[in-house]
Amino acid sequence: MRALIVIDFTNDFIDGSLPVGQPGIDIAPRVSQLTEQFVQSGDYVVMAVDLHEADDPYHPESKLFPPHNLRGSQGRELYGSLKAVYEANREAIYWMDKTRYSAFSGTDLALKLRERGITELHLIGVCTDICVLHTAVDAYNLGFSIIVHEDAVASFNPDGHTWALGHFRGSLGATVVAST
Repeated sequence: MRALIVIDFTNDFIDGSLPVGQPGIDIAPRVSQLTEQFVQSGDYVVMAVDLHEADDPYHPESKLFPPHNLRGSQGRELYGSLKAVYEANREAIYWMDKTRYSAFSGTDLALKLRERGITELHLIGVCTDICVLHTAVDAYNLGFSIIVHEDAVASFNPDGHTWALGHFRGSLGATVVAST
């Protein structure tokens, strides 16, 4: 059994307060297409979405990045056509707030996957070398098979993006695939 984890594909991360920019804009159609494809196939789809509180002095990211994905903000809404895909398939997609880089950290994601017998995770979204990477590392440590869709991940750091794709393959044993 497989699941698709869509990581942080929000306005703030694509063209908002912490933007990936053009690389994120370029993958937007593929992110929406894959999400729709997995929903139509009856696979488990998770929207893992970063959540922050304004002026949170205790969150470690507050010292590293400008405010982003703040509760109730437009920046936290899904980007582009992904928003329409989610709204049309709300009953079939699990929306999961996350407050750390990894979609597993402090969430019920592992439990949701295990209770459904899911062993294979497909990862898409942003940033390749931050939240996608940390989610992949935790998935590896939990024994999941990992597939990263190269044409549906992006970063604001081209070198970090390239490094992470190699790390997925070389250190996590992930399969990195392009368009299918």
